[in-house]
Amino acid sequence: MSNVWAAWLRRYDTDRFTLTRKQGWDRFVNAAPRDEFDTLNRRQMAGLGEDERADYDEARMVWNANLPTVRTSQLEHANSVIDMVMASARRDGDKLRGSVVIDAEPGLGKTTIATRYGRAFHRAQHRRYGTETPEGHQFLPVAFIPIAAQITLKGLNQRLLRFYGHPAAETATKDRLASLLVDAVISCQTRLIIVDDLHFVDFTNRNGTEVSNHLKWLANELPVTFVFAGVNLEEKRFFDEGLAAEEAVLAQTARRATRVPVAPFSISSNAGMAAWMALLRAFGAHLKLADGDTEMLVPLAQEIHRRTQGRIASLTNLLDRACYVAIKSGTERVTDDVLAKVRIDNAGENGARRL
Repeated sequence: MSNVWAAWLRRYDTDRFTLTRKQGWDRFVNAAPRDEFDTLNRRQMAGLGEDERADYDEARMVWNANLPTVRTSQLEHANSVIDMVMASARRDGDKLRGSVVIDAEPGLGKTTIATRYGRAFHRAQHRRYGTETPEGHQFLPVAFIPIAAQITLKGLNQRLLRFYGHPAAETATKDRLASLLVDAVISCQTRLIIVDDLHFVDFTNRNGTEVSNHLKWLANELPVTFVFAGVNLEEKRFFDEGLAAEEAVLAQTARRATRVPVAPFSISSNAGMAAWMALLRAFGAHLKLADGDTEMLVPLAQEIHRRTQGRIASLTNLLDRACYVAIKSGTERVTDDVLAKVRIDNAGENGARRL
């Protein structure tokens, strides 16, 4: 038995890859789902040897920490808007395409929305056109680039070239980097570029203005659609490019970019509570606890919402840590007592105290 769980862990322990390199992105796009294993009852667990039980519990920890992506109303709405904007991607190369801006407060799943859309688009493009371009280059339909703090124009180009694995990313001059980047995107026929953590750019200073102008130049130069994701980008003046109020009407970004806000779950209405409980049922069905079941989290819906304020990042933190406590304590079920022992992110804890 021990070999069963150890073998599963060797195959499916936490995937250690980065989406910021094409190899990691390709692994994310093409990885098959983890094979599911049976949840043992208490009698079956009692029959395991010490090593078998340790391996089984470790396998459950890995499984429980990787909750499924649920097609919530927020995800469905964002995907529908991105699909509408992507209609522009069918334009010929001499015509400008629109862009999407997933803009919301922290912890609401912006990156998940962007990367899951990118994964589905990438798979569809490979299914339709294959994995190589007609010229024999690797076909990379999607590129994923997270922005670093205080990034410069040169740094942005370098991060994009590193995604493609370009050898000149560290050695080329600033002017040469832009040219190499255009060549890489066109050679690999990239059609969608996801730029994450855009809130790290200060659009009111010189570097931020250069980055903003460069992104517009890339949108003009390349036959791609951009999907940007960041925290409170409207307040950070991404859309008016940091221009003064009387000049903001001249900002091109405001006319080219479509904003997609993402809201936390609210339980103040019957419809909101129903959506919240549907999400908890989906997660409850996934979790592997001896006494768990699909309905396990439903009686705790209000308390879980108080602890997380309806934010998906805090919710996933709460649930995988609650499962850890339930397994280690032998409770084998998420209960009020188990939740009381869990500590999550600081924003979630502070929000729960205010409520």
